[in-house]
Amino acid sequence: MTNLEQAIAPLKSGAAGAAQFAGSDSRKYNYFEPQGRKATHYEDVTVDVQPDPKRYLLQDWIVSFPDGTPTYSETWTAAKSSDWHKYRSVDQEWERTHYQRQSTIVGMIGNVIDNARRSGAPRRFDPAWIKVLQDHLGAYKHAEFGLGTAAMHAQRYGYTQMINNAILTNSSYKLRFSQDLTLYLSEIGLDLEAFDSSAGKTHWLEDPIWQETRRAVETIGGATDYLEKYFAVNIVFEPLVAELFRSGFIMQMAAAQNDFSTPAVVSAAEGDYERNLANAVELFHLLAHDPAHGEHNRLLFIQWLDRHGALAIGAARHLQPLWSQPRVKVAQFTDAFDQARNRLKKIVTEIGLDLPPQLSA
Repeated sequence: MTNLEQAIAPLKSGAAGAAQFAGSDSRKYNYFEPQGRKATHYEDVTVDVQPDPKRYLLQDWIVSFPDGTPTYSETWTAAKSSDWHKYRSVDQEWERTHYQRQSTIVGMIGNVIDNARRSGAPRRFDPAWIKVLQDHLGAYKHAEFGLGTAAMHAQRYGYTQMINNAILTNSSYKLRFSQDLTLYLSEIGLDLEAFDSSAGKTHWLEDPIWQETRRAVETIGGATDYLEKYFAVNIVFEPLVAELFRSGFIMQMAAAQNDFSTPAVVSAAEGDYERNLANAVELFHLLAHDPAHGEHNRLLFIQWLDRHGALAIGAARHLQPLWSQPRVKVAQFTDAFDQARNRLKKIVTEIGLDLPPQLSA
């Protein structure tokens, strides 16, 4: 066989080096298309870390599940993409930067708690507010834990490392915040008489106020489509329920109850969500405008909105009695709920979807 025939003959080997790729002798990272003019550090350590036989390998997956399912499969979500590798997270977060940010947040919360206890702040909380923190902030930490475990499961099935990173950091933030609340309530409970740090679990399991929230969280956890979980957490549940409680209730009410420390702790979760939301919107906007599968994906996302939106609206409405429990009332449920629905509408519009009528009425 001549050299020319050898060059154009189909390769039979999957061994490393059997095929020569464009730029394989270059000293630069040019085996993938960077989002900007130059590859960022995030792209250098993330893109193609998770292999894909379609891109660079001659053979298929070397390891598969017993039923023949490959190591990673595009069929693990009903969403479709012309190029799963096109996605880049907005926050450009990878392992090192994630640990650094988490460490900073934990240190900040630790300082807030130490300063509050040193100044005797918990003893100046309004007694009715102490009951709210014990029963209902203590219940809400279980919602955060449920969302974190759902995202933890979802990240395993992402088809690319970029998608996996975004979902995994999302999970890490939720689980950390659940722990933040647990430690915070335990710490201030040391300064308060008859403070029951286990009351939150009882309210989460038994209080009618929280049962629809439980239903919504457990439905997300039970979904089998990993992108449905990611969508339900960030696009639906967070604005309609989580932000409603954190920002519309706790952060609005706390100062009037002589409480400066709780809003500082809860604000960490609001910052987390802004990052998680930006990453999620970027991915779902990309899929909703995919040149080959955009229409299919938009119809699918509307189905997810219908399913999880109805549960989230029910959960939000059942939280209404909380706004009447503080002695000093400086916020109303109707205002917070309207703001939550407007927030959902803006998010959905940014993705390129129309909000179903039942979610805007």
